[in-house]
Amino acid sequence: MAKGNHSTVTNFILAGLTETPELQLPLFLLFLAIYVFTVVGNLGMIMLIGLSSHLHTPMYYLLSSLSFIDMSYSTVITPKMLVNFVTEKNIISFPECMIQLYFFLFFVISECHMLAAMAYDRYAAICKPLLYNVTMSSQVRSWMIAGVYGMGLVGATVHTVCMLRVDFCKADVIKHYFCDLFPLLELSCSSTFINEVVLLCLSAFNIFLPTLTILTSYVFIIASILQIRSAVGRSKTFSTCSSHISAVSFFFGSLAFMYLQPASISSAHQGKVSSVFYTIIVPMLNPLIYSLRNKDVKIAFEKFYVNRSVVLN
Repeated sequence: MAKGNHSTVTNFILAGLTETPELQLPLFLLFLAIYVFTVVGNLGMIMLIGLSSHLHTPMYYLLSSLSFIDMSYSTVITPKMLVNFVTEKNIISFPECMIQLYFFLFFVISECHMLAAMAYDRYAAICKPLLYNVTMSSQVRSWMIAGVYGMGLVGATVHTVCMLRVDFCKADVIKHYFCDLFPLLELSCSSTFINEVVLLCLSAFNIFLPTLTILTSYVFIIASILQIRSAVGRSKTFSTCSSHISAVSFFFGSLAFMYLQPASISSAHQGKVSSVFYTIIVPMLNPLIYSLRNKDVKIAFEKFYVNRSVVLN
């Protein structure tokens, strides 16, 4: 029995996505390919922004931070998930489980607020273009990034500390592919009332506050776009926001479905499907969304490719 957490369970078994033997190898290959694409895509985005001088703007500074967050929390989840497909029992120790939970929460909460920061950046660029360099100065950007990671740090710490006070003595099989909040609380043999209240309050704060910031920003953005007389001008201005809108819709949609409903209503299957989307699919999609729908990124990639070809020749 571990004295620090008052738990008789020292190891957990991650049930994984499926127990069907025929699906293990195909799913392993699928998610391995997705993970490799996620790492390469997000790391490539970070490197491209760092090497392209014309991308050294506040918007791309925030985008590189988003890519780092996507790559990080995918790395926290996916490698351990892949083990499920090639081993009979995917065992994770209690300390490892808490560490995985902590870093997952840190990065996923940070992403919520990073998307809100990016929405504010678009608001400042479109609605207050003459003051943009002042509004999004290097000092402001640094404080915004610090605030984003600060929110993640506080949220992850509170959730993890609350989880450490829970007793686990009924079962050791987590009906999920990683150590998430709801599946862990289902194994508790002590009261989880405080945990559920904290979970609901912090989830609402970390989803609703960024969502409110994003919606408010886009209300002003749309109002500014409608004042543009030229249809071409309106289309061009709105195109600078389309990538961000897509990323926000995918991420917050799946996140809200997972965490903003009572544990009694959500099922294990629904939780897994929703979690796969925002922990594995969305980090892979974001580099695609921001590269395929962004002319600046395309131009930077073409210049990088041309310069690399010249050097090699």
